[in-house]
Amino acid sequence: MHVVIMGCGRVGSTLARSLEDRNHTVSIIDSEPDAFRRLGPGFNGDKVTGYGFDQEVLEKAGIRRADAFAAVSSGDNSNIIAARVARETFGLQQVVARIYDPGRAEVYQRLGITTVATVKWTADQVLRRILPAGAEPDFRDPSGTIRVDHVTVPESWIGHRTVAMQEQSRSRIAWIDRLGEGMLPSRETILQEGDMLHLVIREDNAAHAYAVLDRGPEEH
Repeated sequence: MHVVIMGCGRVGSTLARSLEDRNHTVSIIDSEPDAFRRLGPGFNGDKVTGYGFDQEVLEKAGIRRADAFAAVSSGDNSNIIAARVARETFGLQQVVARIYDPGRAEVYQRLGITTVATVKWTADQVLRRILPAGAEPDFRDPSGTIRVDHVTVPESWIGHRTVAMQEQSRSRIAWIDRLGEGMLPSRETILQEGDMLHLVIREDNAAHAYAVLDRGPEEH
């Protein structure tokens, strides 16, 4: 892939290096030339001085051959304008914008621009670590209908088949983290101690699902 990034702050520079480490090509844009120092001497991508919502600057960064565009500067307005130019003027489908205002992020999400609401994301991460299991999901789709929860397998379910848990809880196990590796469960998979389950649950079924997890399996 070729990825164009607007903003060479901590997020942008980290993203650029991570993409290069994965053998992708990167062009990074910033209005301050000194910002490129964050990339370090090993960065091989293009450094373009300018504003990421300027079409000529985007052209110089290779937007026409890009597979994705990320607007991660410190300004909400700049990020949204740049994201819209990349999507609407250059027809790029893979566009992500960092937005600090969660209300605005939801609006642009509905317009088809993937947004990362920094403040809300951070708050959600803290909530998930201080509230009881199930109180706050790890992911919720934009409509609020589907959630993904990460749950350590309850002791009462150890030794039982995943299919039984799914049927009784009316949830789906997307995958299991077991001994440091991800695995997709089959109908014959047996739950083991220490398994981390990634559960897909309807929001209106969450209370039932957690009640079943806490109660343990019903034997038939």
